[in-house]
Amino acid sequence: MDTKTLALGFFVTAGLTFSAVAHEYSDDTQSLTNVVNSEFRQAKNVERDGFRHPLETLSFFDIKASDTVVELWPGGGWYAEILAPYLAHRGNYIAGNFDTNPDDEKQRNGYRAKAGKKFERWLADNREHLGNATTVTFDPPGYYQLGNDNSVDVVLTFRNLHNWAMKGYLEPVFVSAYKVLKYGGTFGVVEHRANPGMDAKTGYMDQTQVIALAEKVGFTLVEQSEVNANPKDTKNYPKGVWTLPPRLALDSLDRDKYLAIGESDRMTLKFIKNSQ
Repeated sequence: MDTKTLALGFFVTAGLTFSAVAHEYSDDTQSLTNVVNSEFRQAKNVERDGFRHPLETLSFFDIKASDTVVELWPGGGWYAEILAPYLAHRGNYIAGNFDTNPDDEKQRNGYRAKAGKKFERWLADNREHLGNATTVTFDPPGYYQLGNDNSVDVVLTFRNLHNWAMKGYLEPVFVSAYKVLKYGGTFGVVEHRANPGMDAKTGYMDQTQVIALAEKVGFTLVEQSEVNANPKDTKNYPKGVWTLPPRLALDSLDRDKYLAIGESDRMTLKFIKNSQ
């Protein structure tokens, strides 16, 4: 075979490979768009899309339909309602859920255990949409392990950092995320963004400090996005971030004012676990 033929064969093969990869990414994007627009999602959750930008946020984190993804503390399942169906056919969704059967009787009747059980019921009741989506008990300080080391592609957390920071658990949570991720895996963070000097008890976190802590445990910050920014959020409210929607902790007091502000100003950070 002459040199020109070899060269032509190389470019044809390369072109096919590139097309296959491009097609896969295109399919993922289309699939994610379809899930975000799916009637499976609850209307009350869809109403928050204008503040939370799920399509743009998950695209920023480069979530592929074939990934194994751990979501820490999914709560009521706002993002699980998107992620689990998206990953149902080619990937895996794992929720780092609350301990649903703690030893302490008071805790068994508390918010976390009840919320965890409710989430597990939701998974069981929607298997046709969620595939093999599952949970792992992740409830600091008793449970930190998310799975085998170097076993998942992505770990995500949405608006949870302040909960762990207030209890002194944030660094070990970051360590847990680092351990379970494959080398080159993504740690995606969305969190209420503080003004300088604010305490985590307000629900807001200092972005510089979050980045510094992630880098301390071994992550590298690769990109920041302002997709979830809100310049209307002044962050000086009587009941912290919970003053704003959707919580509206002051009930009817100045309700229209806080509805006009909308949900909080948020950092959106993409870290990676460096190659071995």
